[in-house]
Amino acid sequence: MVGGKTVGTVVIDFPPATQTAAWQARGAILQVVGFGALAAVALAAVALAAAAALLVSRRTTRPLTALAAAAGAVERGDPHAARLLRPGPGELGQVSAAFARMAAELEREDQLRRSMTADIAHELRTPVTILQGGTEELLDGIAAPTPARLTSLHDETLRLGRLVDDLAALAAAQAAALTLHRAPADLGKIAAEAATALEPQFTEAGLRLNLDTTPVTVSADEARITQIITNLLTNAAKFTPPGGQVTLTTRADGASARLTAADTGPGIPPADLPHIFERFWRGTAAASRSGSGIGLAVAAELAAAHGGTVTAASPPGSGAVFTLTLPAA
Repeated sequence: MVGGKTVGTVVIDFPPATQTAAWQARGAILQVVGFGALAAVALAAVALAAAAALLVSRRTTRPLTALAAAAGAVERGDPHAARLLRPGPGELGQVSAAFARMAAELEREDQLRRSMTADIAHELRTPVTILQGGTEELLDGIAAPTPARLTSLHDETLRLGRLVDDLAALAAAQAAALTLHRAPADLGKIAAEAATALEPQFTEAGLRLNLDTTPVTVSADEARITQIITNLLTNAAKFTPPGGQVTLTTRADGASARLTAADTGPGIPPADLPHIFERFWRGTAAASRSGSGIGLAVAAELAAAHGGTVTAASPPGSGAVFTLTLPAA
């Protein structure tokens, strides 16, 4: 048999006179042939098993070796450790994919940490330089301690204080999940109280603050939610020109509660929208406005701590729209 097809035949025949010897010879031949066939099958099975074991071991050890190399690269601080990974079968592939996501998240967090350190240094440099130069002028007698000069130095001190307060608020927001004091609260009532507290600021800026709130109950830390709304309204007041208006709305939306702050300002450039909640991001339109660029980042962190989100949109031809979404109680 070759390839499953019969290619030849062997016939062994013995004379009738030697039937007993013939049967003995026949049995011996069949025994030899049978043992040979069994041995061939066994050898083939062993060869197949060895080949299968080699294939499985290679497919198993290759991604594991690559995973170990990638882990070592992460330990050494290599930002591109994921490139060492190799695809693997089944659970090995899932582990490799999870490791790649972890490495990417570690790199993102490290980049955020570096960026935040640089941003804080940049924000601190200006007021510290002004304070150092001003006080040295006073100490050296180059300038007189006039009320105007002392007021300028005091303003820079207040600026430093506001920056420190913003950084403390951001740190508290990132740890808010551990310090939230949740209780059933009416989101519409919280919004109305926050708007009332900011009414003088809007009036001074020549803006109108409209309220369109309906009761909707959420399980939340009322002080933290007030901080979110205050940050959204303060941001809207900063970018809305005099004569404009800001509308604060609360609604129930199925299993969610929504608060919307919409202004009539110039809106948010499309290039700035993806970065609007990043720390210290101030955008192209904020160059002439005060602030550290932390307020919206704090709002986003506090919303996430409540299991909600804050999103920003800027429809063509209208101002900015910020939406706070929280799970309804």
